[in-house]
Formats: sequence, C-alpha cells, structure tokens
Amino acid sequence: MANDLALKGADAKAPGVDGQQRRRRATAGFLPALLPALLPALLRDPWFLLLLALVALGLTWAVTGTTPEAVAALWHWSPALLRGLAMNIQISLLAMALGTLVGLVIGALSLSPSWLLRRLTRAYVLLFRNAPILVLVYFTTYVFPFELNLGGWYVPFPDWIKVVIGLGLPASANVAEIFRGAIQSIPSAQWEAAQSLAFRRTQIFRMVVLPQCVRRMLPSWMNLMASITMSTSLASLVGVHDLVDTATVASNTVARSDFTILVYFTLLALFFAYCYPIARWTRYLERRHEHH
Repeated sequence: MANDLALKGADAKAPGVDGQQRRRRATAGFLPALLPALLPALLRDPWFLLLLALVALGLTWAVTGTTPEAVAALWHWSPALLRGLAMNIQISLLAMALGTLVGLVIGALSLSPSWLLRRLTRAYVLLFRNAPILVLVYFTTYVFPFELNLGGWYVPFPDWIKVVIGLGLPASANVAEIFRGAIQSIPSAQWEAAQSLAFRRTQIFRMVVLPQCVRRMLPSWMNLMASITMSTSLASLVGVHDLVDTATVASNTVARSDFTILVYFTLLALFFAYCYPIARWTRYLERRHEHH
C-alpha cells in the first residue's frame, strides 16, 4: 500500500512524464503503419524518394540555420551558377548529338555481313561501354592539343569540346547497342513481306524498320541522356567552368560554412530540376511502348 501511494505521488509530481511516454508510443506505432503505405509509391517512383531526400536535406539546412549574408551571397552568385548550368546543358546536348550520330553508324556496321566490320564495331562498343567515364574525360583532355594549327592559323581547342568528345565516346557505344537491339527486335516477317513487295533494302530500312526503331530506342536514349547529363559534373575536374566549378569557386570565395551548404544544395536542386523531367518523360515513353 505504501509503495502504491509513493508511485501515485510520483506521478502527481511529474504529470508530463506519462504524457511524453504516450506520445512516444503513438509515434512509434504511427511510423510502422505509415511505411507500408508509402513503400509502394516509393518503389513505383524512385524519383519520389529522391525528392523526399531533397526535402529532408532542405529541412536539415533550415534547422542548422543560415544567415541573410549567405542568402545575399547566393543571390550575388546566381548569374554565374546559371551560366555554369548552361555549360553543363550545352555539353550534355552536344555529347548526345555526337554520340547519337556515331552510334547509329557503329550500330549499322555491327549488322554488316562483313566479319571484320562486326569484329571492329564489337571491340569499339566493348571498349567504350566499359571504360570509366572519368578516364575517358582525362584521356580526351590530354590527348588532343590545346590549339590546332590550320595552315599557320592557330585555333584554340577548348577543354569543354574535349569533354564533349570524352562523353560522346561512351554515349556512341551505348547508342550503337540500343540501335542494334532495336533493329534485331523487328520481326523478320516484316523484312520478308517488304521484300516480297519489291522494296529495295534501303527502302525497307527507311520506310519500315527505322520508324519502329525510333519508337523502341527513345526510352533507352532518354535514360542515357540523363546519365550523360549527370556525368557532365566531371568537366570541372579538367578546368571547365561548369556548375560544379562555379559552386566551388563561390564557396572558396565567400568562405562561410552556411553558404557552402546553401550553394551545394542549390547545385543539387538545379541538377535535379534538369534531370527529373527527362526521367519522367522516359517513364512515359516506356509505358507507352509497353501498351503498343
């Protein structure tokens, strides 16, 4: 009886303890119930998980605190950051254009009746698909000259063009495989039917095969573009003034820890804003291709 009275007295003196325990138990029960509801959405759309990670990062930055001086410095550096992002976009678009043109040629040659051409194209694809992209960027940066001698005229050969070539090599190897797979996925009956109608091989390829290949290639091509875009961040390692290099220069110039967190969070948000629509469009094309 005395022990019961003592316990009641202790509870009366600390009425908030029991309330805190109830809140902890309610929270502990809420999270396991919430996760099964969110898990299907996360598995269905991994980008939603990345978006949650960005939100969590932003909340973490807000909790750690920032200063008006850091925000003002970010506003001051925002034009330079946008110019850096434009450089990344330019490199990604040109690298994909170069990779697509070369990859289509390599992919077509890989289906050639010539044994030698098939071997050479296969070696090209295996080499540049499995080579680290950073190694290729360094390779093209230091193998190509810094200026070209055109009949006595010296023309600068910028580093960003070398990065375009370095990223275009793996892009071309991947496009070649995508193109070869798309052609081989066309049923042979369509080739035979077109030949029975007296179509020439070039006509069959242009009018029957190529339109179907484009539809089959688009999802994989868009996925490759997103990958190449994210790889453009390596350009800063060879002296290209892209978004990453601009953020690093800004961080070193301002020399404030809160600004460093803010500027790299902005860098992450800019890359996400550029790559996320590409990923969404890729998923849309994949679903459309599955329905057809």
